[in-house]
Amino acid sequence: MAEELRSTVIRLLGAVAPEADLATISGSVDLRDQLDIDSIDLLNLIVSVHRELGVDIPERDYGNLVTLDGMCAYLAAKLAGKG
Repeated sequence: MAEELRSTVIRLLGAVAPEADLATISGSVDLRDQLDIDSIDLLNLIVSVHRELGVDIPERDYGNLVTLDGMCAYLAAKLAGKG
């Protein structure tokens, strides 16, 4: 499940930042810094994740979603019913 979730997030990142080299993304570094995306792009990613996975993400939780690892952990918890 974790790898499938990570693959989904990376695929959605590719739609938000098509010029990015997705193979080099570090899980622990802020996506905005790595991919040179702005807050609107990050919001577009969050909306895409919501649509794709059906996970409600309240604005207060956006800070948990700025890294790939953080986003995947957050989504895994939500999908498991723990969030």
